[in-house]
Amino acid sequence: MKIAFDVDVLTKQMDINRMVHQVADWGYKYIEQSPHPRINPFYKHPLFSRECEQEYRKALKETGVEISSLICVYRWSGPTEEQRRFAVKNWKRLIEIAVDLGVRVINTELAGDPNQQEISNGMWFRSVEELLPIIEREEIRVEVQSHPYDFCELNNECCDMVKSFRSDYLKYVYASAHGFFYDTGKGDVRNMLEYAGEDLSHVLFADTFNQEMDCRYIVNPPWLNNRGSADVTVHQHLAMGEGDVNFAEIFSTLRDMDFANRDFRIGGESIACVSYFGFPEKMDRQAPEARERIEKELLGK
Repeated sequence: MKIAFDVDVLTKQMDINRMVHQVADWGYKYIEQSPHPRINPFYKHPLFSRECEQEYRKALKETGVEISSLICVYRWSGPTEEQRRFAVKNWKRLIEIAVDLGVRVINTELAGDPNQQEISNGMWFRSVEELLPIIEREEIRVEVQSHPYDFCELNNECCDMVKSFRSDYLKYVYASAHGFFYDTGKGDVRNMLEYAGEDLSHVLFADTFNQEMDCRYIVNPPWLNNRGSADVTVHQHLAMGEGDVNFAEIFSTLRDMDFANRDFRIGGESIACVSYFGFPEKMDRQAPEARERIEKELLGK
């Protein structure tokens, strides 16, 4: 199992060289490269100039850190065909970048419109069918997660979408910070992880509050969308123990599933990624503590 750090919280504060060195200083061997304005920006076409690549490769060589995975968020679920086509083009370029860097795993979201679920669902299947031959040719493991404010927010439904392709190249990501959306506030982490089953290849670790609980969050104004609920979602990426997520049960379930010893035919080892965003000023303490807890809970260190 690879233990990685999602560098989103660092990209807003430092250049690529310092970002890589910071991850190494916290004791991580792997970076999960989330959307970065110079590499793979949200929704837009990938960039990654020669200069940027040279800077990144130099920092990796200096530290011995490796890239476990790339994260991209493109509108491959539309809802318009133009958005979908742009997203597929973005995907093709990001796959080229991943292959060039020797990265075999790309973690992504559905990235559709919750108010146009039928269209977004159809667009997503169309995009996956178009991209799958390329993904297979390049031997990339694409891992999909549902996300708050997406056309599918539910764990089991998203798992069924991934499993429907019956492909070694498509797997599922469980993000603990999104878990209360995954089962509408129940927080039954064991049930969700076990439902993902053998297709679970990647877990994102971060805490959040249960948005279904009264006054955990207060959001204004309370306008309505087509689903008859507030047209906004809220969640956080806090340190484990700062919110409502049952991490004791998550770790217990992952041990029962032998998640740490999974080795997939495509993309290799499973990935446990620390995905803390909420308090950059605490990260010097929180990032090493998170790595140490995952090592203890899942690797017995």
